[in-house]
Amino acid sequence: MEKFKFMSEFLIKNAKIVNENKIFEGDVHIKGDQIIEVSSSISAKSSDIKIIDAGGKHLIPGIIDDQVHFREPGLTHKETILTGSRAAVAGGITSYFEMPNTKPQTTTIEKLEEKFAMAKDNSYANYSFMFGGTNDNLEEIKKINPKTTAALKLFLGSSTGNMLVDNEKVLEDIFTHSPLIIATHCEDETTIKENMEDHIKKYGEDIPIHLHPKIRSEEACYLSSSRAVALAKKTGARLHVFHLSTAKELKLFSNKLPLAKKKITAEVCIHHLWFDESDYKEKGTYIKWNPAVKTAKDKAELLKALDRNLLDVVATDHAPHTKEEKNNVYTKAPSGGPLVQHALPAMLEFYHQGKLSLEKIVEKMCHNPAILFDINKRGYIKEGYKADLVLVDTQSPWTVNSQNIFYKCGWSPFEGTTFKSRVTHTFVNGNLVFENFKFNTGLFGERLQFNR
Repeated sequence: MEKFKFMSEFLIKNAKIVNENKIFEGDVHIKGDQIIEVSSSISAKSSDIKIIDAGGKHLIPGIIDDQVHFREPGLTHKETILTGSRAAVAGGITSYFEMPNTKPQTTTIEKLEEKFAMAKDNSYANYSFMFGGTNDNLEEIKKINPKTTAALKLFLGSSTGNMLVDNEKVLEDIFTHSPLIIATHCEDETTIKENMEDHIKKYGEDIPIHLHPKIRSEEACYLSSSRAVALAKKTGARLHVFHLSTAKELKLFSNKLPLAKKKITAEVCIHHLWFDESDYKEKGTYIKWNPAVKTAKDKAELLKALDRNLLDVVATDHAPHTKEEKNNVYTKAPSGGPLVQHALPAMLEFYHQGKLSLEKIVEKMCHNPAILFDINKRGYIKEGYKADLVLVDTQSPWTVNSQNIFYKCGWSPFEGTTFKSRVTHTFVNGNLVFENFKFNTGLFGERLQFNR
């Protein structure tokens, strides 16, 4: 890839700036890693300033993705911190939280810090890592510094290795004593096991893929998420429920309070807003996720709930596997798919369809993750904030194909989809890291800090 000359000062002119529920025409001056001025018109004070004429494109804050799996260490044939973060900045994601179910798992402070060290010279975007809870690591959890680590991830349903937390006493202790926000994957293991056994009896290993949402059912989701919410209310824990996939679960959440005052929050992921069970016929195991993509009604209700603030943030749950792994019978094909590069273009289709405003998309993908996780000086286009910025052309259609995919796994569930909008420029900490499908390969993000 072409290398860009590092510029420490930029002036973005003639942009439609989307920030804090407003869209206004203006300029943004970046110096070093900060936004130093936002105004209707800014003139260049020196010839050293690189001017980027936005020409009426939309300028949004860098997206903060609160859930990715970049597979490092131990699963790097699927993805690495370098390849995953590079695809992320191509999709306008400038900060991410990576999940603990790597090999080894991130369930000790030692392993957590090893991951931070890996990211330091490999991550194109800013980064933090979630710590993983188990049935026996409460003492480690208590030692975590909340100012430097994103959150605690708990698998309350299906999981790999020993990360399924199924001891009720331990669970209550974690909810009572965790110094971090608790982020949960909620699917009831017993329900799924029973459903799986029933389907294997009937079909053997090659279960038709369209039955995936019957195995990982609405009931399995609701049972687990309702228990988590009840436990959070009982203990006063700060709970964030990952990747809601059903309309039924929406009744567990409220829009009565502003986000900063909510103790119980929820996320929805792109694939649960975009796909439904009718897509299994064409996409097969490529859209096999946990929780499963469910009905068209679920999909429609989740989108409405996002607009009504029952759902607080949008994330990707980027979880790539190789094509070889995916091209298997149902019981052997792993769940998860790559998403970071295409998350924003997909969300912008809802804007083009008149279902979500640009302001709402920015609120859910940029502002709200910063509020929810108390991230220091990111998520907004404000003077004094870090210069994480994305220029988007909403009138520049492109079709996803194998030649323009940046994931290490080399495929996307969106292959063949034509998006109306594309990311043209991504700034991370004032560095122009991505410009028109080319990367600046020498510049890396930094560890996120939290105001807690």
